[in-house]
Amino acid sequence: MTLTSNWGSLVAHVQGEPEWVSTKDGRRLYAMVLPGPGSGPTVVFEAGAGAGRSSWGLVQPRVGAFARAVVYDRSGLGRSAPDPSGRTLDRMADDLVDVLSHFGPGPYALVGHSAGGPIVRLAASRTSAKIAGLVLVDPTDEAADVLFSPRFRSAERAFLRAGRVLAATGLLKFLYRPMLRAAPEDVRRDLAREGFTPQVLRTQTEQARTFLDELATWRANPPAPGDYSVTVVSGGRAGDGMNAAVRAQANAAHAQRVSPHGRHRIAEKSGHLVPITEPEVVADEIRRMLS
Repeated sequence: MTLTSNWGSLVAHVQGEPEWVSTKDGRRLYAMVLPGPGSGPTVVFEAGAGAGRSSWGLVQPRVGAFARAVVYDRSGLGRSAPDPSGRTLDRMADDLVDVLSHFGPGPYALVGHSAGGPIVRLAASRTSAKIAGLVLVDPTDEAADVLFSPRFRSAERAFLRAGRVLAATGLLKFLYRPMLRAAPEDVRRDLAREGFTPQVLRTQTEQARTFLDELATWRANPPAPGDYSVTVVSGGRAGDGMNAAVRAQANAAHAQRVSPHGRHRIAEKSGHLVPITEPEVVADEIRRMLS
């Protein structure tokens, strides 16, 4: 696999070949593809709220050893230009549907981390592509009451305000040193260049403007479940912005999400950032689903 770097030299990239995906309204989303062996389901990854394709830099190469594996940047993140029409949950799910349409009729396994969990659930309920299953990695879930409390929303607003200041001063990346240290060298370069910019915080702020309100409506009217398997991988520890009480609520919601026929696995060594701290657990669950 080769791609042309920003400096014009040909280098192999651990996340594969670049590919541009066109949305129905003419925007372009930047994707990277590992072709994988054989002809089984394609695995498509959906990142968390302020994260792009590089957040899967430790998981996707593992999955690429046994399946075609696709990562992409949502509008306003990574190398994908901002969306002038906004970043509602509804719109982000429709963009994922366009990604699936671009790569074929499926079957697909959709993998979503954090806020990516609701995005893949909604996209799976809308796409005409064949869905083989979902792997939700420490997902945001409407069954967790804490998400809709005034205290949580106030904390989210404070985090975003601080993040915008840190991004503007170039200091945001220092909060994510463990992620940067863990990433392969080429992914680390991408993250340092693209992952902590003011544009990322503008996009994350725009997403947050409506995300929880949209998610709250799912408590009475969730996306229709499909005829596919669902696995949830929960972090086993507090941390990464989640105290013990929030962690307990999140994991209880995750267990409810897969009841009675899904699979719930605890990543014992991880807080919220399971794709960084235990990428092998996520890859193992994807392999298990596909087998």
